[in-house]
Amino acid sequence: MAATYDLILTGGTVVNHDGQGVRDVGLRNGRIAAIGDLAQASSASRIDCRGLHVLPGVIDSQVHFREPGLEHKEDLETGSRAAVLGGVTAVFEMPNTSPLTTSEAALADKVKRATSRMHCDFAFWVGGTRENAGDVGELERLPGAAGIKVFMGSSTGDLLVEDDAGVAAILKHTRRRAAFHSEDEYRLRERVGERVSGDASSHQVWRDEIAALRSTERLVSIARQTRARIHVLHISTAEEIAFLEANKDVATCEATPHHLTLSSNDYARLGTLLQMNPPVRDIRHRDGIWRGIAQGVVDVLGSDHAPHTLEEKAKAYPASPSGMTGVQTLVPIMLDHVNAGRLTLERFVDLSSHGPNRIFGIARKGRIAAGYDADFTVVDMKRVETITNAQAGSKAGWTPYDGKRVTGWPVGTIVRGQRVMWEGEIVTKGQGRPVEFSEALPR
Repeated sequence: MAATYDLILTGGTVVNHDGQGVRDVGLRNGRIAAIGDLAQASSASRIDCRGLHVLPGVIDSQVHFREPGLEHKEDLETGSRAAVLGGVTAVFEMPNTSPLTTSEAALADKVKRATSRMHCDFAFWVGGTRENAGDVGELERLPGAAGIKVFMGSSTGDLLVEDDAGVAAILKHTRRRAAFHSEDEYRLRERVGERVSGDASSHQVWRDEIAALRSTERLVSIARQTRARIHVLHISTAEEIAFLEANKDVATCEATPHHLTLSSNDYARLGTLLQMNPPVRDIRHRDGIWRGIAQGVVDVLGSDHAPHTLEEKAKAYPASPSGMTGVQTLVPIMLDHVNAGRLTLERFVDLSSHGPNRIFGIARKGRIAAGYDADFTVVDMKRVETITNAQAGSKAGWTPYDGKRVTGWPVGTIVRGQRVMWEGEIVTKGQGRPVEFSEALPR
């Protein structure tokens, strides 16, 4: 008797842990049930994926969706709309909202707001502070918690733990991997006079490479002292890549598409639209991060999607806020790099699906394997498109890549067996659920 499935993806080139190959994928009850030749199987429906690549669902482990408190910039629905339009099936959202996500009640509120409203699945980082340091071991195990996030350098929002003792107090109580914005606040304060009014390019001079490296060196030392696992977000310097290569036993790290694609040369064209923390730097640093990709030092990609309105970004530097959109463009920008030969498609999958699964201990996501959630990013590797502001699903309505021509494009987003986006259209209402983690499964 022929096997029966709810849905079969037919004829696509499946890219997973054992390479690439043309295979069918059978789905049942929101999970992957079979991989192989399913031509004789019966199914309620089929999606023809011939000529397309079927990737494990892309997981963006660093986004800012601004809800609650800053919904004029973005909210959970619009941010997740941008995510699935870009082929992203799950996101980890950051704690610098208003109120801050630093308590059990604030986390539960976000989970409630997101459930069955967000278009993709989700988890929320809980902010680590001096006040909640003793509680982080419990907070990081709550439903919907991605883990603990700490800001060692001031950025958007009010979370800041700049001193070694404060960081150590948090790490002493963590059991999962904690994530860090790593810039040395003391050096930033010393160098604030390096900012030049009206000149966004001075942002990289103020928040220089020494501020980044010094903080990361301090952080690794504290992690060793407290026997904790750490994750360094948005690496922006060649020196940090070299340093972290020697410290992979305690530290994982993330690269962003903007640090891999843009450079300080783009300040003349983009001005404050390029302003990020940590900054986009000169080509030497961009090349150093690509070395980290090639050598396997970088573990994951994250967009650091941090939207602000164009009106806010139009303020003269340094009154302009740091942050740019990115969740919708992560996949096409990186596929363009794949087509340009800068990394393989398998390495992209390792960075965007397998990597998050491995370092954060995600349960049943990040691989195309039987028993895993049926999350897929379906892409056309040959399609040539131009990224435009008009395509933006984000409330912000802009992208630093407006007008950029890319090769490789997401055509479908499938979350737990439900086709959510196809050919640029949202085809299913929001059915997002919390991501589960192996170190925090319900008992």
